Amino acid sequence: MAAAAAARVTQQMYTPSRRCWVGTPEVFFAKHIDNSRLVKVDDPSRKREMRMFTAALCMLFTIVMMYAWQHFSAIEYGYKIEALSAKQATLTESNRQLRLDLAQLKDPERIDQRAKDMGLQLPDANQVMHLDSNPADVGEPVMASVAVRVISTP
Repeated sequence: MAAAAAARVTQQMYTPSRRCWVGTPEVFFAKHIDNSRLVKVDDPSRKREMRMFTAALCMLFTIVMMYAWQHFSAIEYGYKIEALSAKQATLTESNRQLRLDLAQLKDPERIDQRAKDMGLQLPDANQVMHLDSNPADVGEPVMASVAVRVISTP
């Protein structure tokens, strides 16, 4: 509404046919104001409000940072758990493979075949001598008993 009234006044003062101002011109003078001697008065209620606002912002910032730290720690621990799970699976598979290799190496048929390939033979019955040929009497105490076999080669 004020803009429309100002436009009407401008139309009345300046008409396109005359191309000149009608009425008194308005002149504005710049005023020099010196505020150097002014002193700002402390407002205790405003100060208290600003302190409360600052404390609230600090608490909000702390809560947000704690949440972010917890969130990123959970993500980091998730990656560590996945890496350790993959490593455990690899080690489990490696352990299974080593046990399989051990079982194959302990196979008596394989050992017998390797011995035959190397030229080894089973000992004859007369080549084996038992050192503990005289068993101890049943009534006597025995300190230790060892069964030792000696195989002699011809």
